[in-house]
Amino acid sequence: MALTCTDIFKLFFAIILPPLGVFMERGCSSSLFINILLTCLGYIPGIIHAVYIIMRY
Repeated sequence: MALTCTDIFKLFFAIILPPLGVFMERGCSSSLFINILLTCLGYIPGIIHAVYIIMRY
């Protein structure tokens, strides 16, 4: 799978603020709420989930 320019921006935002990267990829879905919960529990789990969601689709 090739990375596009938008994927690079999404990954950048996923590192800065993980829910923003997930929102840009999936919109307002259950993945966003899961990521918000993970980010509240710990910053690193939120980043891992965001990168997984961005790279998966």
